[in-house]
Amino acid sequence: MQVVMSGRARREAVQAAARELLKFINRSPSPFHAVDECRKRLLQAGFCELKETESWDIRPESKYFLTRNSSTIIAFAVGGQYVPGNGFSLIGAHTDSPCLRVKRRSRRGQVGFFQVGVETYGGGIWNTWFDRDLTLAGRVIFKGTCGEPPPEEEGGKGSPGQKTTLCTTSGSLEQQLVHLDRPILRIPHLAIHLQRNINENFGPNTEMHLVPILATAVWEELEYGTPEPGPPEPGPPNAADDRHHSVLMSLLCDDLGLLPDDILEMELCLADTQPAVLGGAYEEFIFAPRLDNLHSCFCALQALIDSCAAPGSLAADPHVRMIALYDNEEVGSESAQGAQSLLTELVLRRISASPQKLTAFEEAIPKSFMISADMAHAVHPNYVDKHEENHRPLFHKGPVIKVNSNQRYASNAVSEALIRKLANSVGVPLQDFMVRNDSPCGSTIGPILASRLGLRVVDLGSPQLAMHSIRETACTSGVLQTLTLFKGFFELFPSLGRNLLVD
Repeated sequence: MQVVMSGRARREAVQAAARELLKFINRSPSPFHAVDECRKRLLQAGFCELKETESWDIRPESKYFLTRNSSTIIAFAVGGQYVPGNGFSLIGAHTDSPCLRVKRRSRRGQVGFFQVGVETYGGGIWNTWFDRDLTLAGRVIFKGTCGEPPPEEEGGKGSPGQKTTLCTTSGSLEQQLVHLDRPILRIPHLAIHLQRNINENFGPNTEMHLVPILATAVWEELEYGTPEPGPPEPGPPNAADDRHHSVLMSLLCDDLGLLPDDILEMELCLADTQPAVLGGAYEEFIFAPRLDNLHSCFCALQALIDSCAAPGSLAADPHVRMIALYDNEEVGSESAQGAQSLLTELVLRRISASPQKLTAFEEAIPKSFMISADMAHAVHPNYVDKHEENHRPLFHKGPVIKVNSNQRYASNAVSEALIRKLANSVGVPLQDFMVRNDSPCGSTIGPILASRLGLRVVDLGSPQLAMHSIRETACTSGVLQTLTLFKGFFELFPSLGRNLLVD
């Protein structure tokens, strides 16, 4: 499985993989866009879309995917030797990242500024959102007409992304993705002259100080002749203009080709307009938003596609190769589309279902294995003491196995041994991470799915710096290393699992 390359060839391969990740991140400013980008790539790779509301006819050597809430996606490829009761080779990750989200009644303003009310989502480093060129991305639910949605366009204004139509007696509800492609929002810092201790301690009040500026009443009057009226009394739930500034609604409607009265609801994330790029003297770094956890999503997706791209690549596989990319991990996963929902179990049961073997699902679980893929903390050169001295992951040294005896991570000796053997087979180095005893430990979807399904799980991720900042940092070689490991996992785990003599 190992491929020996010259130094130059390896550098080019590393850079090519990293640049593909950049494209994925730049096209994924919200979880809805991330899933839409995954969907497009899967369709191009020959995967068939399934609907939860319909019956499935799952066949060996075939490839499928489904979405829930347009923000979670599960894709799988059925091995040619698969029979109900065989195992699943599963990689899990999450599509969401800490951000600011537009409130349902966002219309705010003071001293002549039009502002947009936002809610903090997840545990972001909120002071990094100051003085950034911000925009909006997400989905809009609007009144449409019954019938088939128009064909998708490739990019451009009004590109529908995932469009959903629900016909009722009073018309239809449709969904359209939106991403405004220019800076429209800003959260300015207060000048140092007005807060002399800012460099000693800066902790913004998330309700008062994280309110972005959209426009001014002065310019509104210059544009339209009359200023927008002051804050309205609470109106009916569908009075969009009462809930949001008219200039915001105009921006969205112009982009979507809709009228303000058509829009019923919105789920919008604030996003930095600065694109993901390669950086450093040797272009060895990735400077990007949302590396946690679009890096893992991209690697899982591409590894699945690559592992079954060649003719006959699934013919001898007795397992189902699967990725599950969930929403809402950053806020606990407790949603219909989160890892704590029944979604994973329902999908696994439907694939395993067989009238000839009623216990097929129960037999499949102990034969299965999951990589919980979420980014890891690289050691910071300015804060070396924050890492335990024997567990300091470095850039370029490989993905990181994450271990916590208190079950904040799901790795154990068996799952770690399996991934080490696999990594050795494909020539990928691995590192280890455990937190200091005097430091809190984060968590992942790993313990959730391990306890909910009884799956054997290893927690693993590529090292990065500045996790949960608006701009994070990773290394280019981590992309190719993770891709190689994940592809090897899909191809080799069934044979490794057969040699496992531990229950």
